Amino acid sequence: MLLCYVTDRHLLGGSVSLHDLLRQIERAAAAGVDWIQVREKDLTARDLDQFTRRAISACNRAGVSKTPPSQIVINDRVDVALAAGAAGVHLTEASTPPAETVQWLRTGNAPENFAAGVSCHSPADAIAAEKAGANYIFFGPVYETPSKVRFGEPQGLGKLSEVCRAVRIPVLAIGGVSDTNAAACIRAGAAGIAAIRLFQQVVDLAALEAVVGRLRLHS
Repeated sequence: MLLCYVTDRHLLGGSVSLHDLLRQIERAAAAGVDWIQVREKDLTARDLDQFTRRAISACNRAGVSKTPPSQIVINDRVDVALAAGAAGVHLTEASTPPAETVQWLRTGNAPENFAAGVSCHSPADAIAAEKAGANYIFFGPVYETPSKVRFGEPQGLGKLSEVCRAVRIPVLAIGGVSDTNAAACIRAGAAGIAAIRLFQQVVDLAALEAVVGRLRLHS
């Protein structure tokens, strides 16, 4: 099971500092999360670049006993992801169309293993993302969650299953996913889960390791 922590320092009870967010990223990496998507939309390109470099270093420190360490993926900003040495970029509905971005990346403008993911909210979106050359998909919201209200009603497990059957690239379920309902997403065909609250609200390393351990039981 792929586990992705999507950061949002403004989501839980007001803003937290970048320093505290960096510490949480390092804890998540130490706990065994596979990917960390840096989703801090208010940062300037310069500040995001600096933060990304620090986040990569934090993951490398936390992952000395892991092969490979947790990978950093940047939300939307291809330029920052490439400049800072991130493992990939995650594209949203506000990004340049995936087909254009992926074509540009795959014509010598990015390392061969640089990943491109796409947020999708329908089977048609998912199929289009795969055709564009995306490496993976986030699909949701699967369950009800405050962070995804603007995308409408939850998609549910039936729609998640439909998307997983429609594409061959990994689909990660997002939106209200917890350590109690993640198993249902995997049974529906998801390759993993992505979450904000699940990984961000647990600030004790031992407790976070326990969350990751419970999730791994479903893989």
